[in-house]
Amino acid sequence: MTVRDVVFPPGRQALYEKNRYSPAVRANGLLFVSGQVGSREDGSPEPELDAQVRRAFANLNAILAAAGCSFDDVVDVTVFIVDPEQRFERIWAVAQEFWGGPPHPTVTAVGVTWLYGFQFEIKAIAKLRD
Repeated sequence: MTVRDVVFPPGRQALYEKNRYSPAVRANGLLFVSGQVGSREDGSPEPELDAQVRRAFANLNAILAAAGCSFDDVVDVTVFIVDPEQRFERIWAVAQEFWGGPPHPTVTAVGVTWLYGFQFEIKAIAKLRD
């Protein structure tokens, strides 16, 4: 069995261990980041949608930084949105604060009915720097 090369952001390892998943895994020059939600340090959701999206990106960026990357290294993004018809435009406006300039990563947006009390989740694949 191959041992996974796991990346933990500072200060959140206990939360990932409690929920039994890896925040990110390095493999073949890529970083595969688990879906990040707008959770506070204790795992509870930010109550307001814009703050939840900002926190999800902050959580994502902390993992990228722990691996020596930034959002500029992201090549693929998947977002999950509860009730996307009502929330997509608002979420996408906040996301642009973090998105950067072109060329942009590929993106897939998926409407879902439940995200464990959250309204937005983002997962990403980044190219590791040499």
